[in-house]
Amino acid sequence: MRLVDRRIGLLFGLFLLLLLVGATRVTWLGTVRGEALRELAQAQQIEQLKVAARRGTISDRHGVELAVSQDAVTVFANPFLIKDPVTVAGRIAPLLDKPLDEVTAALGDRQKGFVYLKRKLDIGRGEAIKKLRIEGIGTVVEPKRHYPQGPLASQLLGTVGIDNVGLSGLERGHERLLHGSDDERRIVKDALGKPISIVDVRRGRAGRDLQLTLDVAIQERAEAVLGELGRVYQPKGATALVLNPRSGEILALANWPRVDANDVASAPPYARQNRAIEDSYEPGSTFKAFTVAGALEERLITPRTRFSLPPTIQVADRVIKEAHARGGVTLTVEQILAQSSNIGSVKIGLLLGKKRFDRWVRRFGFGRAPGVGLPGEAGGIVPKPAEYSGSSLGNLPIGQGLAVTPMQMAEGYSAIANNGLLRKPHILASDRRRPERIISGPTARRVARMLEGVLGPGGTAQEASVPGYKVAGKTGTAQKPDSQGGYSKDKYVASFIGFAPARRPRLLVAVMVDEPRGAYYGGVVAAPAFERILSFALPYLRIPPS
Repeated sequence: MRLVDRRIGLLFGLFLLLLLVGATRVTWLGTVRGEALRELAQAQQIEQLKVAARRGTISDRHGVELAVSQDAVTVFANPFLIKDPVTVAGRIAPLLDKPLDEVTAALGDRQKGFVYLKRKLDIGRGEAIKKLRIEGIGTVVEPKRHYPQGPLASQLLGTVGIDNVGLSGLERGHERLLHGSDDERRIVKDALGKPISIVDVRRGRAGRDLQLTLDVAIQERAEAVLGELGRVYQPKGATALVLNPRSGEILALANWPRVDANDVASAPPYARQNRAIEDSYEPGSTFKAFTVAGALEERLITPRTRFSLPPTIQVADRVIKEAHARGGVTLTVEQILAQSSNIGSVKIGLLLGKKRFDRWVRRFGFGRAPGVGLPGEAGGIVPKPAEYSGSSLGNLPIGQGLAVTPMQMAEGYSAIANNGLLRKPHILASDRRRPERIISGPTARRVARMLEGVLGPGGTAQEASVPGYKVAGKTGTAQKPDSQGGYSKDKYVASFIGFAPARRPRLLVAVMVDEPRGAYYGGVVAAPAFERILSFALPYLRIPPS
């Protein structure tokens, strides 16, 4: 009996010890480890997901879709529920198109209750993963940005990041409108990891659509023309703008080289630049029209005012000469503009003086961003009169010593084309702005008539003429500044800007070519591109010959 009692006592004591150990363990788990275990259990059973809202569609003026949202599948995992990370990774890594070791590491990370394996996988592969029914692997459908027209207007449209946030171009500039508000979902799973409920914690709202003033047909033509120009002259870059000066609507905004909007990362940074609004350059002779317009408004000259022009002219420490050597001549203001005389333009600038010259330059919009509604718009560089050197009025009237963007030039010329009234260039169809008078109607008409002469006999841009239409415009050939403070002898910007029909303008086209190889004169490089774009757009828009 004593032996039995002793054994019973030992068993009872052992039972009490185990009970005490169990109680201690429970107490420790419930206090010291309680919070961590609750989080662990919750991570295994509850997952919080943010699902991006469907982004608004961007379309051209006719409803052609340029940027849309398509369904894609995002694959995620709960590593706590993955019993064999290596085997699971072997099954899904090929479908994810990711390295096996990378997927294995993600699935084996027990410190995380949620991990993304692949964002925005195409629907086919996403469905294939879903059909595998692997415990701990989940999928959710979310929108992915797609550009149906490929490279068309890609620098204008911009890009969207993996989280559906606009990073550049229109996508960034109108992020709040296009994005909408995201869904927030709570997925509750049972002990086996199977979803038993999906609750929308916050229901999102799809983004709003954007309709542009852009015309896909004209945009395609402009990009094709720049492509041909790129093959012939191999420039650093080029841009072309087409707009309606009466309304300010931008019908085309093209850049070269082209970039595939669905694969922007593969393009070099310089190609992604929207040169029309970001690239500042010295305009050269295309700027002379503003010098003449200001002097006309101040009643210092008329189109028939004659100037005696020597072969060279000295302003302070700088000697200015013509693009092509000649002897002394006498030219009217009309001839000065048609023949792009540097010396004649400088004489007109000297008549204006620095204060009046500066006032008219800024009145045409130079020195500030045009406000088209795109991120990254540059304002150019325009020195203030107090910053002028002695030779500034020998440089500025001929488009040197200041920097502009192609959009600023288009804006300034559109005021001349529209009888002195400026309709601000804009890209959104809903954007309506009041016109602003920049110069008087008579002055605008006089400058426009003089610009017709640029394309006539003796002018610098006969290559820009369009059969059946009277066209007005101006060439520009500008040496690029070098790092030593002077001007390069082999790097130029060739440009042409003009409008048609000259007497009742309906279209304005600006072409800028950065560092063309071989030929570099605006009349040779840029003017033919202007003509090819205009020759398509005029009949396409059913604008009658004039």
